[in-house]
Amino acid sequence: MHQVAFGVIYVNMADLKSGFNQLFLREEELRRGMELLFFAYRDFAAEPDSLLAKHRFGRAHHRVIYFVGRYPGISVTDLLNILKITKQSLSRVLSQLVRDGIVVQKPGPRDRRQRRLELTEKGVEIEAALTLRQREHFARAFRNAGAEAVEGFRQVLIHLINERDQARFRDAR
Repeated sequence: MHQVAFGVIYVNMADLKSGFNQLFLREEELRRGMELLFFAYRDFAAEPDSLLAKHRFGRAHHRVIYFVGRYPGISVTDLLNILKITKQSLSRVLSQLVRDGIVVQKPGPRDRRQRRLELTEKGVEIEAALTLRQREHFARAFRNAGAEAVEGFRQVLIHLINERDQARFRDAR
């Protein structure tokens, strides 16, 4: 059981016996980690933001473009489950991406009512440009941090997301 008192999180004895480092559970270290995450995301998204702005797109468009590119043929329902946004929000973004020739919607192979999403050639080019910058950002950071740090970082990120979505990453390498 974890308890917070006077800016320190206390852990159970099993954590202590397994070599769990209490240093990282202090209030200041937790806040430093949160702050680093905010700064890292700011810088990670900055360059793609400028490319998106040229197309009059925002970060919501970027997320749709990324996941449709990552999972060609993804259903609207699956995309909604990943993004955790309302149908109305997705509809607004998706309508613009379809209108601008970035995404195409196709009926499902078994259920014609189902909408499957794919990037157009133009969409593939935009996704590649956005992803290239972010891949370079990650590659540089991973190279500088080293393999052990990369695995630790991956574990921290996995434990920051909800349990249902953790399964998608547990065995992925």
